[in-house]
This record gives sequence, structure tokens and C-alpha cells, in this order.
Amino acid sequence: MAEYYQQNQEFNFKKLAPVILIAAVVLVLVAFGSNMTVTIQSGEKGVLFNKFSGLDRENIYDQGLKIIMPWNTMYTYNVKVQESVSNMTVLSKNGLNIKVELSYRYNPIPSKIGALHDEVGTGYHESIIMPQIRSVTREIIGKYLPEELYSSKREVIEDEIYQKTNDALKEKYLNLDAILIRDVTLPATLQAAIENKLKQEQEALEYEFKLERATQEAERVRIEAKGKAEAFDIISKSLTDKILTEKGIEATLKLAESPNSKVVVIGGGGEGLPLILGNQ
Repeated sequence: MAEYYQQNQEFNFKKLAPVILIAAVVLVLVAFGSNMTVTIQSGEKGVLFNKFSGLDRENIYDQGLKIIMPWNTMYTYNVKVQESVSNMTVLSKNGLNIKVELSYRYNPIPSKIGALHDEVGTGYHESIIMPQIRSVTREIIGKYLPEELYSSKREVIEDEIYQKTNDALKEKYLNLDAILIRDVTLPATLQAAIENKLKQEQEALEYEFKLERATQEAERVRIEAKGKAEAFDIISKSLTDKILTEKGIEATLKLAESPNSKVVVIGGGGEGLPLILGNQ
């Protein structure tokens, strides 16, 4: 009897074992399921922190659904090019306060987000990018006069700020795509003075242009007059008395052939040319 009871117990355990296992798996999934799957969205990269072995800096996860152990953590980074704006007040070369609005585009270097997360973290924009841009902008603009920033040197200044900032950010696994000076606000009196100066320079350039046009026109007229004078001189030298007489006879004959009534007097004109008299 005892032997039968033992065999029956073993049989029941074997039957219940799969059910118990399934129930345990379900329990684990219910308890930890939300921590075992991570979706990395389009334009993102992931880096995994293992609770036992630490951060895996080299293995970068691409977009899609990832299954991880519930005790691990997946950190995702947006690696698309992002844009931000910074407003600041800086000192120019002559010590005047200038308000500058900068627009800049940036993104983490996708293959380096493991190192970025390990050394900087997700708040890289506030801790690295913004302070670096502000520092470099103050340094670069401090070498220029306000009127240079306001007009002729803006692109040069933008390029200097970009180059120096980008070099520093690359050391922190970040990329600066572009930087633009969107707006510059100078003290009202200085801005008026600069605008007046630019206006005067424009008027001076316009006057020089008109003067050059007038000089060119005068030269054109002089050359044209000289050409006509030379042409008349050549013609006058080539017109002999015989040629003039011949041309006069040809003209007289043509008039004589016309239907208009006239009287032709042979030898009546100067140089022996015929005279034509008539009512028309």
C-alpha cells in the first residue's frame, strides 16, 4: 500500500511539473516583462548597461525590438541632427555689450555613444555643448569690433566659432554640424552710427560708379568724333574737281529722266555743270 502511494505521488508530480514550470515562467514574465524588452526607435542608437559586468561601450544597438535581462538597462540616444538656439551677451573688442543669437546643429557620433554615455551621459547638451559654444563665442567675438560683426566679418566669425567648437566637441564624442549667427543687437547709438557709415560708403560707391560711367561716355564720344573727323578728312582728300563734276553730271541726268517738268540749260552752272529749271 505504501509503495502504491509513493508511485502515485511520483506520477502526480511528473504530471504537475510542466504546469508548475509554465506558471513560473508566466509569473516571471508578468513581474519582469516590461523590463525585458526595449524598442529602439528610428534615428536612435542603444548602449547596454549590465548590472554584473558594467557598461558595454563597444556594442552599439541599432533600431528595433531588443530583448534584455530584467536586471540590465538599455540607454537610448537620439543620433539625428538636432537644432538649438542660444542667446547671450558678449563684449566686443572695444568693450561694448553686444547681444547675439546663435543657431547651431549637432548630434552624438553614433559609433561613440558608448563612450559618450560612460564619460558624459545623456545630458551632454547642457553639460558640454552649450557651455562650449558660449565660451568660444565670447572668445572669438572679443577679437572683433561691433561693425565687423554687424556686416563684413560675420561669415568669418561664424567659421571661427564653428571650427574651434567642433574640435572641442569631437573630443567628447559629439559632432557640430553647423553654427549660424542669426541676429546681432548693438546699442542703439552705435547701430545708428554704423548704419549711417554704411549709407555714406554706399553713396560714395554710387558716386564713383556714376563718375566712371560719365568718363566712359565722354571717352566714347571723343573716339566717335575723332573717327568721324578722320573719315571726313579722308573723303575730302579723295574728292577732286573731276570727280565732283562727274557726280554732278550723274545727278543732273537722273533729274532729267524724272517725270517732273523742267528746263535743262547745258553749261549754265558753275564748273560747267548743266542747270535744271522747272516748276518743281
